[in-house]
Amino acid sequence: MTIKFNTLFFASSLMLLSIEICIAAFLTEGFIRHTFGDFLVVILMYCMIRTFIHTKPIYIASVVLAFAFLIEFLQLFDFLDYLNLQNHRLAHIILGSTFSFSDLIAYTLGVITIFLIDTKISITWTP
Repeated sequence: MTIKFNTLFFASSLMLLSIEICIAAFLTEGFIRHTFGDFLVVILMYCMIRTFIHTKPIYIASVVLAFAFLIEFLQLFDFLDYLNLQNHRLAHIILGSTFSFSDLIAYTLGVITIFLIDTKISITWTP
C-alpha cells in the first residue's frame, strides 16, 4: 500500500459526490433515491479512498463493503437514537435510519461494479 494521488479517481469522486448531493437534495422517494443512490455511494467511497491510496482493488472493495454493511446493520439498532441524532436531517441522509435488505444488495452490486472497472483500468492504463 502506498500513498499516491490519482487524478482519475479524484475527478470521479467529485462527479459522484455532485450526483449524490443532487439525489439527496431533490429526490425524496423512488428507485433513484433509495436504491441507485446506495449503489453510487459505495462507488463514491471506493473512489475517494482510491484517490489517495494505491493498493490491490480487492482490499479497498472489501473495506468499503464492510463499512457499508456495518452502517446498514447499525440501523437495525436505532443507531441515530443512541447518538441522539434522531432529529438531525443530515444524519438521516448520511447514515440512514431504516434497515433494508435491498440496500445490502445495492452496496454489493456497487462494489462489484467499481472493483471490475478498477481492475480493468489497472490492467489497461498505467499512469
